[in-house]
Amino acid sequence: MSRIPIIAANWKMNMGPKEAKAFLAAFKEEKLCDCKCVEKVIVPPFVTIPAVMETLNGCKCLGVGAQDVSDRDNGAFTGEISTAMLQELGCGYVVLGHSERRQYHGETNAYINKKIKKALAAGLVPIYCIGETLEQREGGQLESVLKTQVVDGLEGLTPEQVAGLVIAYEPVWAIGTGKTASAEDAQSAHAFIRSVVADTFGAEAAAKVRIQYGGSVKPGNAKELMGQPDIDGALVGGAALKADSFAAIIRASV
Repeated sequence: MSRIPIIAANWKMNMGPKEAKAFLAAFKEEKLCDCKCVEKVIVPPFVTIPAVMETLNGCKCLGVGAQDVSDRDNGAFTGEISTAMLQELGCGYVVLGHSERRQYHGETNAYINKKIKKALAAGLVPIYCIGETLEQREGGQLESVLKTQVVDGLEGLTPEQVAGLVIAYEPVWAIGTGKTASAEDAQSAHAFIRSVVADTFGAEAAAKVRIQYGGSVKPGNAKELMGQPDIDGALVGGAALKADSFAAIIRASV
């Protein structure tokens, strides 16, 4: 089954409104807006999303996502952002379960599961991040960690819901370190994740769900990674802060 690759730029705590406008102006010059064979998404900080939407001005060449969302609808939850707020801004995606949220904010699979369900109910596409630490990989726990994250994080979802979301496999030891899993290791992990989805939600959901790779993806390694049969795109961090670099990764996935 053919799956359209999805390349998403996770800007993390970078790129204020002015920087985002300059990025979008430079990206327009890359002439990728008409490229329909790759789904392109940028994920700015919350405060930058309005400036991105204003600059895009209805242009559908780039999807826009948020870096997190609350599992609550509204109320006295200082610092939180609701799905309704993201909908009002025009967001179509939300990154959930990123290792930095797990590490620095103590987010568990069960808590992330609530957020995934909330996002789906609002019509947002979750980009669900999973991945092992170096200690877990070296300790032979790779498959058990990934299986637990898939099964517990997606608990209670229908096969149709799973087929429509995005899973981002990001080995924690490769995020922002300059280290990247080999194409063979990344493919092996992606194939295992897809097998867990098949066992849990059925073969059709496994065939449809897109699984991105993330972890020091850059123009120099993108083509080899994207050439693997079970890698359906990339969640890109540092290399997505410059328009030409992000564009090169998009081209590598075509």
